[in-house]
Amino acid sequence: MPELETIIGLEVHAQMNTKTKMFCGCDNDAFGKQPNTTVCPICMGHPGTLPVPNREAIMKAIKASLALRCTVNRENHFDRKHYFYPDLPAGFQISQYDFPLASKGIVRYELHESSGKTASRHKCNITRLHMENDAGKLTHRGKKTLCDYNRAGTPLMEIVTEPDLRSADEASAFAQELRRILIAVDASEADMFKGMMRFDASISLREKGTKKLNPRSEIKNLNSFKALEKALQYEEKRLRKLWEQDGGPLKCDITVGWLDEEEKTRLLREKETADDYRYFPEPDIPPMVLDERMIEEIRATLPMLPEEQKAQYLALGLDEKQADQLIDQPRLRAIFDAVHKKTGDAKRTSSIVLTQLLGFLNTHGRPVEEGPDATAILALIRKIDDGTISANAAKDVLGKMVETGKAPAAIIEEEGMQQISDDSAIQELVSQAIAANPQAIESFKNGKEAALGAIVGWVMKESRGQADPKKVNEMLKQSIAQ
Repeated sequence: MPELETIIGLEVHAQMNTKTKMFCGCDNDAFGKQPNTTVCPICMGHPGTLPVPNREAIMKAIKASLALRCTVNRENHFDRKHYFYPDLPAGFQISQYDFPLASKGIVRYELHESSGKTASRHKCNITRLHMENDAGKLTHRGKKTLCDYNRAGTPLMEIVTEPDLRSADEASAFAQELRRILIAVDASEADMFKGMMRFDASISLREKGTKKLNPRSEIKNLNSFKALEKALQYEEKRLRKLWEQDGGPLKCDITVGWLDEEEKTRLLREKETADDYRYFPEPDIPPMVLDERMIEEIRATLPMLPEEQKAQYLALGLDEKQADQLIDQPRLRAIFDAVHKKTGDAKRTSSIVLTQLLGFLNTHGRPVEEGPDATAILALIRKIDDGTISANAAKDVLGKMVETGKAPAAIIEEEGMQQISDDSAIQELVSQAIAANPQAIESFKNGKEAALGAIVGWVMKESRGQADPKKVNEMLKQSIAQ
């Protein structure tokens, strides 16, 4: 059997985070809403209704295109893509075909070792980015199917790659970097739990060294990175086994579905071609001619992209795993940036945000979004810096902030955690410590510096962590020297 090479390409559907839907004024946030309550005659495809393109969606799609290094096409138009399925109320989808919004982009991504260190760097070419409206959602219950049209009409970007990916790991790494970029430019929340980002993955095999693209298997509607990886790994093994049996690749393109619980694919149908969809220009929406000046104005608003952000965090002394944590979680990044701006100390910031805060959040099983925000963390840091509490006590305060949601000032007052800075009170504690630890005092006098730490620890324990450790240290040395 010849040595085979895996060829993978992706079609990524990302929901744009606009206020309203793509062609009407309905609420675009359908998550958690009662079924069929955010709909109107336009998104339900009623006869005689006219779609009006959402300007905000177009601007966001242009911004995403520029972030993906695509060429934004000055002239583009919408097309009707026909297929008949219960979740598509009009019997066609308003999409783009011959003249998409953007084309010929590139995404650079990395593969990582288990430690988080970069193992290799890659790139994947983008064929096109086009806009379209989403279909509804079907829920299958036994022999019955329920249809919720709340999602129908949601603005989508479809991002199509070249067949440049060579493994399930590469496909997942690319998809994660793409998600970071879309979030960074605020084109999509890309919340996969809410179905805001989905993948169709095409996979085929060919003899290594050849250039021919063989018939492929397209895996539909994958809604997580884990599903994307597992589905591609399964389908690659299946295609290799079929090659061994049949002595060659698939005879035609096929479409398969991924059964998440069974972790296997099942054949759905032979894959449709463009002719099957009977594309033709959308007669109710005129072609769009984009002004070059407008495109350049949008380009000027592009924020720092994930690749640049990572380089910046690495330059601060963070490791790759920490940098990726910040890039992957915008709220966490906002907290880190705010704290670092205040302290100017990357090591201290990392300790507070990436070690302590994340540690407490993980302990309580909460996402960053449900924890203290940047304002609350900065308020805690001010309490440390002005001597109200010690850095040690601040850890306990932060834990209670995560647990209760209360402000640091309220917790400090309720728990009586104010730091003891009064000289006379600390001197009394120091005198007690010297009397209670004669052996440690003798060891320190004999040159064992570590013995002093044990005495300081005694004071901190007796004061329930409220004594100022710096003053305790100074007063101990003075008292012992007398």
